[in-house]
Amino acid sequence: MSLNWFNDDSHTVFREVDLHSETNNNEHHTSEISVDQLIVRRGQSFKLTLKLVQPFNPGFDQLTMTAETGLFPSEDKGTMSHFGFPDKVLHSGSAKAVWKAELHKSSSPETGVLTLSITPPADTPIGEYKLTAKLQDKEKMLANLSVLFNPWSPDDWVFMPNEAERQEYVMNEQGIIYRGGGNYIVPMSWDYGQFEQGMVEICMKILDRNLKHWINPADDASARSDPIYVSRVVSAMINSSDEGGVVTGNWSSNFNGGVPPTHWNGSYAILKQWYKTYYQSVKYGQCWVFAGVMCSVMRLLGIPCRVVTNFQSAHDTNKNLTIDNYFDYNGVRETATNDSIWNFHVWVEGWMRRPDLADDGKYDGWQVVDPTPQERSDGLFCCGPASVAAILNGETDLKYDVPFVFAEVNADAVYWLVRKNGSKLKIFSDTDTVGQYISTKSVGSNKRMDITNTYKHREGTAKERNVFRYALDKIQNGDMLIRNAAGTDGEFVSRTLERSHDAPGTDIVASSAPQPQLLIRFEEVSKPENGKDVSLKMILSNDSSFTRTFSVNISVQAMKYTGQPAGNIQTEVTEQKMLPGKDLVIPILVPFSTYHKYMIQSKTMAVSAVVTDLQNEYNTYLAAHRVVLANPPISITVSGESRVNEEMTAEMVFMNPVNETLRNCSLSLSGSGLIIGEETVK
Repeated sequence: MSLNWFNDDSHTVFREVDLHSETNNNEHHTSEISVDQLIVRRGQSFKLTLKLVQPFNPGFDQLTMTAETGLFPSEDKGTMSHFGFPDKVLHSGSAKAVWKAELHKSSSPETGVLTLSITPPADTPIGEYKLTAKLQDKEKMLANLSVLFNPWSPDDWVFMPNEAERQEYVMNEQGIIYRGGGNYIVPMSWDYGQFEQGMVEICMKILDRNLKHWINPADDASARSDPIYVSRVVSAMINSSDEGGVVTGNWSSNFNGGVPPTHWNGSYAILKQWYKTYYQSVKYGQCWVFAGVMCSVMRLLGIPCRVVTNFQSAHDTNKNLTIDNYFDYNGVRETATNDSIWNFHVWVEGWMRRPDLADDGKYDGWQVVDPTPQERSDGLFCCGPASVAAILNGETDLKYDVPFVFAEVNADAVYWLVRKNGSKLKIFSDTDTVGQYISTKSVGSNKRMDITNTYKHREGTAKERNVFRYALDKIQNGDMLIRNAAGTDGEFVSRTLERSHDAPGTDIVASSAPQPQLLIRFEEVSKPENGKDVSLKMILSNDSSFTRTFSVNISVQAMKYTGQPAGNIQTEVTEQKMLPGKDLVIPILVPFSTYHKYMIQSKTMAVSAVVTDLQNEYNTYLAAHRVVLANPPISITVSGESRVNEEMTAEMVFMNPVNETLRNCSLSLSGSGLIIGEETVK
């Protein structure tokens, strides 16, 4: 892009500037955003040609340039830099992020053509910059440009050495977000669209709207040199729980004034709506929407980012690494508690160094950053960045929010039976269920990658238990190391536990007395699908040599994916005899006609059973199983040959699985480079 000036007296010195936007943007991996607007990455030089009206003599002439960003630019804060050619420009001794300019070999000073290689250092605050030049007391505005983080620069804290990973975690506009349950993992395509039109302006405005910018804009602009700070700001700004955020969360069944979270399949439509409505929060989102939108912003800014799903994710509100679950004698899960176990929870990981935690780089790499508003952190609804390496090793004394994320993947679940008089009987402490199948999209393919081992050591090993106790001790006692780390599990030792072999990690079975033994498992007769009857069987086994008689209370509840009850679907109480050496099989049928009204905004059923030995009522057993309903599929078929810049036709097919007419249906479509924003078909 070239600019000519003829309207002021500066043309007596400056004739024309060429920003080489297309070439620079190609070299800086920003041409996907624009080839007209100059967008560069810090720690890497870009070319600029300045044509003067007279020859330039480096021995006598001095070209001074100034780059500045923010409302109150300052050399000491790194938001202003004076530099030039020759490199004799004076600047403050405490100046930070000093830019430099070098003469390019294609220059011709004797004819007044200066081609300069300009380098913003690798610690430059990201943002929108104004670049000016001064020569012979004549000053001229040269350009407005955007500076981003640079994962290609070894000096940048977000440097990612592997090119395939850079292409996936910075450049890829398409992704997959996993939802469902541990034994039913559902991939959902998500259109990040980070390089769609106007995304630079949108993402910079997100930074400018953050609360810290309102309080101290100079310090905020300066702190944008640090990806740790920026990721924390973005985490707070994606949700609307604090002023000005992008998306409003809604976990109810009432979505008046907006659309349900399941409407969205991409970020750009959300971000564009927020920007065009003068920063009115978009309604509504849940965890996967928050994470998808944040991933788009992080990738645009240049921080490598991926979306991660944790199944059986704990929400520990009191930092004791324990999630309490209460059941009554009918097997009904008691009303919602502060703690819960979500079917799944979605956050993002950002890639960056953590010199604030250690000098040796041990906490560098992937960091959990979670924009879903769950708990406040330093007064704001944000979470992270929490080092995944710190989580793995139980370093719960480190910032930011490591104890909360550690609990999400590794808390213990304690199951209680509530007696009729209100007293509580502790049935079992389950050390394995929380944190299953932690998943993200693979590099370069649509396969699921399981990264559970990056968050915790294998369940059931001494190492995992030792780390758990170490983490708990850090929370309770600060830096004091736990004693006898190789000791017994204490109260975490279970009394009786048997797991289903076909769905590991989904069944909790325990007895309030160690003998006699009773093992319970659930099996799905057919794959549970939304719109069809759900058929299960509960199988009881023991090695008793005599007939046993049981009272069996089976409850089926609708559950939000956040682990909170959404309605009681059905309850059944029967008396059953178990013959010696024989399994007792109890069929469980949940008709669609019974469950559908409870499951409109839920996809999960909690099947709970309380089994009482009628020969000895002190022998009480509890079993719990989650059923995640599969959605009926939508198929997309493109007809004919697809060509660039030509219209194409695609057919979407949805088969109604329900024996009744569906009305007021809508289909939302998005696709980077194919559809501008989003289209909704009624």
